[in-house]
Amino acid sequence: MSEPASISSGIAKRYATAIFELAKEGKALKSLEADIDTLAAAIAESSDFNSLIHSPLYSREQQGAAIAAIAKSMKLSDTVASSLGLMSAKRRLFVLPQLLTALRGMIAEDRGEVTADVVAAKSLTKAQQDKLAKSLKATVGKDVKIKMAVDEKLIGGLVVKVGSKMIDTSIRSKLNALQNTMKEVG
Repeated sequence: MSEPASISSGIAKRYATAIFELAKEGKALKSLEADIDTLAAAIAESSDFNSLIHSPLYSREQQGAAIAAIAKSMKLSDTVASSLGLMSAKRRLFVLPQLLTALRGMIAEDRGEVTADVVAAKSLTKAQQDKLAKSLKATVGKDVKIKMAVDEKLIGGLVVKVGSKMIDTSIRSKLNALQNTMKEVG
């Protein structure tokens, strides 16, 4: 990890810990999770919002006023809204994506859940995802939340990542292994 990235993640973790503890103390984890989803959607969909949190051209006052208005229109909880206000005053809004990731991880850990990144050649049905989550739970020992992605280049099969473990049952990887074996023989 590069030094600036580790500094950003360190800043994000400190804010995330404070926000998480306040939400847990106030029994507002559901509200926090809704705020995380709302902010993540805004980051994914709005180039103006991304510009606001990353651009050094906006003054602290401009960022603070904009964040206050955005928090009000998004109906964010007081904890998240005031935390974003503090982050804008300290010029720390650039860590918002890492903050959301850290908060999601803390909420999942609190619930005893783990997220599995699943890449498939075609989209899995809800029943297939549930069956996969159930079999992964038997292996991992925790509830598994599936984060789906589709990559048609896999041809068939799945690539599953849970924590540091990766299971690759894709046809593409099997063909690559077969190709390497044939090179060694020839």
